[in-house]
Amino acid sequence: MAKVITTAEALGKINQYQLPKELPFGKVIGPVIVESDFADGQWGPLKLVPHAALALKPEAKVFHYGQEIFEGLKAYYVDKKGPYLFRPEQNAERFNLSAYRMGMADFPVPMFLASVHALSSALKNCIPQKSGESLYLRPTMVATEESLGIKPSSTYKYILLASPSGPYFTGDSIKVYIERDRARACPGGIGRAKTGGNYAASILSAKKAIELGCAQTLWLDALKKSYIEEMSGMNFMAIINGEVVTPAMTDTILDGVTRKSILDLGRSLGYKTREEKMSINDLLGKIETGECTEAFACGTAAIITPIRAFCEADGKEIILKPVTNSIAMRLRQELLDRQEGRKDAPLNWRVPVQDMEF
Repeated sequence: MAKVITTAEALGKINQYQLPKELPFGKVIGPVIVESDFADGQWGPLKLVPHAALALKPEAKVFHYGQEIFEGLKAYYVDKKGPYLFRPEQNAERFNLSAYRMGMADFPVPMFLASVHALSSALKNCIPQKSGESLYLRPTMVATEESLGIKPSSTYKYILLASPSGPYFTGDSIKVYIERDRARACPGGIGRAKTGGNYAASILSAKKAIELGCAQTLWLDALKKSYIEEMSGMNFMAIINGEVVTPAMTDTILDGVTRKSILDLGRSLGYKTREEKMSINDLLGKIETGECTEAFACGTAAIITPIRAFCEADGKEIILKPVTNSIAMRLRQELLDRQEGRKDAPLNWRVPVQDMEF
């Protein structure tokens, strides 16, 4: 495990910090961060420092050419069990896949893991302890070279933020807007990279979704606008004839850690799972016939959130009927039980946070 240098000022910030009573997702930021700088072909030491504004010049490449990536994972500390991380090595590997696609420096996996362990350990008293709450961790890398030339940056900054957070969605279910005109990601593009530009492409449609009272946009393939891909910030799944079905992976879909975990968990619980091309019109037809009984969003932030209706641009809604013995909600509880320490988890799924000396 890589060493993390700690400043006295950071320790003071931790000791003074008090967790607010209200924890809307991503709005409360922890008092310290972990950072490291890349220059001359290598990464400098990891440092635990106070959360503060960054000193970047206006010509830093991140502002002009979008060289930026991030990840999302959580630390859990429920019923005084933990704190735990959930499959952090998967996030470390995906972070570097995003870095490769964006032409950025590789970030060593041991440093990534050391940073998330160190920050989770430093803020263990700031982790909310209700089921479904967590310390949301946001590893980020930005290009910092001060030059307006269009070429990969030679310098980067790694930043790890922590946000004590409640649920991503405030209700029990969400309504989803079907985007049939615009495209978010094209084959050969950056759809599989967790980079700001990938999400920026979804924001205009988010405005339409909000107008329609929807919480997310459902994206279709860029070429035919026929096949379901994912939502703006999470993967998509449905229960069809009792089976767990999700779009097959392509280079336009983010390879979600939660998505993979649900498929593995579903199979272990005896459910059949399918990864395949999913026609939006076919799905809506199966909702009408009752073959599709459930649909849900899944991701680190969303966990598993049921979809109650799909909405077209003209406001027409295709509503899913309420179900008893929901498969989605069973999967959600089984996943949380493994993340939060109530049930045994597969090897390397639930990782105890390593105590760090500060």
